[in-house]
Amino acid sequence: MTSLIRALSSSIGKKLLMGITGLALCGFLVVHLSGNFLLYVGAEQYDAYAHALHSQKILLPIAETGLFILLILHIALGIITARENWAARAVRYDMQRSKVVETTSKGAPNFASKYMFVTGLVVLMFLLVHLGHFKFDVISPSPEGLTEFANASRILSQGFTHIVYLVGTLVLGFHLLHGFQSAFQSLGINHPKYTKPIKILGILFAMTISLGFASFPLMGIFGYFSGESTPPVAEAPESPATAAPE
Repeated sequence: MTSLIRALSSSIGKKLLMGITGLALCGFLVVHLSGNFLLYVGAEQYDAYAHALHSQKILLPIAETGLFILLILHIALGIITARENWAARAVRYDMQRSKVVETTSKGAPNFASKYMFVTGLVVLMFLLVHLGHFKFDVISPSPEGLTEFANASRILSQGFTHIVYLVGTLVLGFHLLHGFQSAFQSLGINHPKYTKPIKILGILFAMTISLGFASFPLMGIFGYFSGESTPPVAEAPESPATAAPE
């Protein structure tokens, strides 16, 4: 057990864990986006999906706990990696000053790679807002009587949601742009034969996830979800005075 902890705490071990947790979270994004696309299918289908999900009294808490552990571990590894990079930055800078021509010929790091920590922080803030809306119901609490579809439509019709969700989903795309292919490299899959296909797959994956999630606030801006946020009106029972005679 001690040797395993020592191995995972090494530089290679941390990269390995970073890759595993990152790909696991990518898998969750695919599942989550697939479920959210039911918003476009109809209220009945989306409500049925939400009901089936929330009815899992045992599996759902286990899945949420596992997802929470994955997220915390991924964040912690990201912070550790960023601190190590910052600590080594002065050394790298001194080396690069004498190798400007060589560094330039190899190319500078792309935007997504250079700002992984910053984009990860923005995604975390976006996630907290999303959980505040849909999980904990503390941001714009839902009125009583709303179905899951009606509540989602209400949230996606708000101006605050449009801004935060569009920024969050687009930044998520930048984070995935480098993170997806970096995860495979961390797992040792960096052979020249596979590098280009993984890079192309990473670009397609980042665009699909980002634009897929961004489509919901965009459709909210264009009024797609308007009129779906009012609770169902219950029919008032007939009073004895107005009841039809038998």
